[in-house]
Amino acid sequence: MNSQLGDLRDLRDTAVLIAQETAALIRSSTTREVMATKSSSVDPVTVVDTMAEEHIATRLAELRPDDGLIGEEGNERASRSGVSWVVDPIDGTVNFLYGIPEYAVSIAAAVDGEVVAGAVVNAATGVVYSAAAGEGATRDGQPLRCTTVEDPSRALLATGFSYSASRRRAQAELLTRILPQVRDIRRMGAAALDLCRVAEGSVDAYYEHGINCWDYAAGLVIARESGAVARVPRLSTPGSLGEVTFVAAGPLAPALTSVLTEAGVFTSLGR
Repeated sequence: MNSQLGDLRDLRDTAVLIAQETAALIRSSTTREVMATKSSSVDPVTVVDTMAEEHIATRLAELRPDDGLIGEEGNERASRSGVSWVVDPIDGTVNFLYGIPEYAVSIAAAVDGEVVAGAVVNAATGVVYSAAAGEGATRDGQPLRCTTVEDPSRALLATGFSYSASRRRAQAELLTRILPQVRDIRRMGAAALDLCRVAEGSVDAYYEHGINCWDYAAGLVIARESGAVARVPRLSTPGSLGEVTFVAAGPLAPALTSVLTEAGVFTSLGR
């Protein structure tokens, strides 16, 4: 890596530091006020989402002033260094609203459109997942490795559903073809944490249509560094196109890819 870009471990450590700070801010918040909606009337933005992203943007400007920024809630800055940060201040906002302890701060560093380091912190529990390309993935400092299951019929899959009613209907129809061929399905409500669960082995695979780069960027490098195989859109691809994000434990990926291909999972789902 070009010395101008810095060490990948430094990028990872910066992501961890800021994600932990932001998670602490979220935990200390006494409000869950919804201030706006995004893709639909059931896709909320809270005051805390905005506050958290402002903190991330401010800290990155202090620590990495030449880097770019792509934030879910609208913060954006062009990169002069070659590094761009892809940020989701609260992935799993609906879980946050309802007090379900499955929502996370997700911060990733990308170079030339490729994610090279990142951190995901479960803001409710404080658990820290992190990785840098070629350096492995960890949970609270302990190495992660995905499962060794090979047979899709023994695989536990995580997935998620769109805020668009029509896309959600199509996703439900896909499930009727997939569910009979796998162990079971889980829907936990935070893509970044789903990817980390593949990395730690608490699920064997994850797929979802129409998520954005800030949902999967940090989790992607964590999963890959744990031995998972991934098939994801380019970072520049908007979620509105309905492309699939797919991550599976390495030994499982070939057979599960065949099952999901036959079911139609790798076809984009419109709005």
